[in-house]
Amino acid sequence: MNVRRKPWLESDLKSPRSAPPRDRRKAHLRGLVAERLAVAALRLKGYRILASRYAIRGGEIDIVARRGDTIAFVEVKTRSTLDEARTAIGALKRRRMSRAARIWLASHPWAAPLTFRGDAIYLAPWTWPRHEISAVELDLG
Repeated sequence: MNVRRKPWLESDLKSPRSAPPRDRRKAHLRGLVAERLAVAALRLKGYRILASRYAIRGGEIDIVARRGDTIAFVEVKTRSTLDEARTAIGALKRRRMSRAARIWLASHPWAAPLTFRGDAIYLAPWTWPRHEISAVELDLG
């Protein structure tokens, strides 16, 4: 008898895609709330939001913001502690973010003379969003 297993029942699978659909939906909603909190925090710090959830094939930037002569490509991470959130941005995410930033810059030529950087905003329960400037090393070349 051939028994089909549901991937989210496998205990050794750890990827977010292997979670039950309900858990993925909850994680997605938590991410949306975190991004809104991050936008509010950036606005309070004087940033103008240029784009939010900017996605291309093979990459995404949570927030594109500007303050003065600087464009910040911002990744938002939420975890149970700020330290866990800080370690959640890996090499693959940096590459995808860099790719999306290059495409964003190509489609916004007015931004060429400005300064660019990769920031991160970390969130954890019952803490104010922590904005870390130049936390993500972007390859814009």
